[in-house]
Amino acid sequence: MGRMEALYDITVELDRLLEQPMESKDREKLIEQTEALISKRELLLQEVKEPYTDEEREIGRKLIPLEQNIQQKVKLLFMNLKIEMRSVKKQKSSNQKYINPYKNASNFDGTFLDKKK
Repeated sequence: MGRMEALYDITVELDRLLEQPMESKDREKLIEQTEALISKRELLLQEVKEPYTDEEREIGRKLIPLEQNIQQKVKLLFMNLKIEMRSVKKQKSSNQKYINPYKNASNFDGTFLDKKK
């Protein structure tokens, strides 16, 4: 198998992986698999150098839309993770306020400080 065919196969596999719906229980596994495929792909991209055959150019043309699609999916995945992290952080602070609502209350409420001697 040529260098471009291997690159194309890994790119298609990465695209299929990112097509799967991401559930919170499978997220970590999905991210690990994505990272592994991206690492393999990076190594193959370093091997791809000129001169290109006509077949390699054709595969390269097929890779361009796949690459754009993968970038959009990864960006969406990252945005969803950021949103979920914010909601978890907000929920954590809400739980803390529910457990101890007077934690941040001022100690000077209702007290009178006399400034005269």
